[in-house]
Amino acid sequence: MINDKEFLHIIKDLTENCKVQELKNYRQHYNTSRFAHCLQVSYISYLICKKLKLDYKAAARSGMLHDLFLYDWRKKSNERQPYHGFSHPRTALENSLEVTNLSIKEQDIIVKHMWPLTVILPKYKESYIVCFVDKYCTLAETFRYYKTKNKVRLLSKAIQ
Repeated sequence: MINDKEFLHIIKDLTENCKVQELKNYRQHYNTSRFAHCLQVSYISYLICKKLKLDYKAAARSGMLHDLFLYDWRKKSNERQPYHGFSHPRTALENSLEVTNLSIKEQDIIVKHMWPLTVILPKYKESYIVCFVDKYCTLAETFRYYKTKNKVRLLSKAIQ
């Protein structure tokens, strides 16, 4: 549970938005909801940017919106499924613009969070931070799942 009042105030309008709330209905990585994943990316990005005296508000807000797409990317019947890694940042940006106004920096953070898969380089330091925090959170969610399922041996075999 995050108790950082400043952080929670920065993203309050987003977390209370019904479209953002819908993220709770989608699984992101293993047992983690997309909402929980975005919240974690948002908070860690906020902390890093604040420590580095960067735009921590933009990092927090765009981190919360970076995966704002409302479909299950795992389903083979989804026409977006084969291209999801390439296309969902743009979908998340379009959905985010329906939820709130975004600065140019916030837009860059959202649309570039899958770099280097999406080949255009991020423009801002905050974009790189959210991008790398997203990858860190994905790995943490994966390891947490395998650890709780006693599947660490399976994971280590898959890596080798």
